[in-house]
Amino acid sequence: MTTETLFQLITGLLQVLIWLIIARSFMTWFPNARGNPIVEILYQITDPILLPLQRLVPRIGMIDISPIVAVLILIVLQWWLGLLL
Repeated sequence: MTTETLFQLITGLLQVLIWLIIARSFMTWFPNARGNPIVEILYQITDPILLPLQRLVPRIGMIDISPIVAVLILIVLQWWLGLLL
């Protein structure tokens, strides 16, 4: 596997993770969805990224901005990997 292929794979995985975090953010509008097995998988995938950020990033009133921070960090990582190619 070449370095370029590896970077493209990682960039693709980061893109999927961005969309999963966005989907999780939308799930907060439907509190009863938390019992759904698909939503539980979504939480299991995104929790390792969002839970540490929730401890670091303060809420703005009732609004949790940690998903926004996570998406921005992942976008910067994608950009950085693009520069390495």
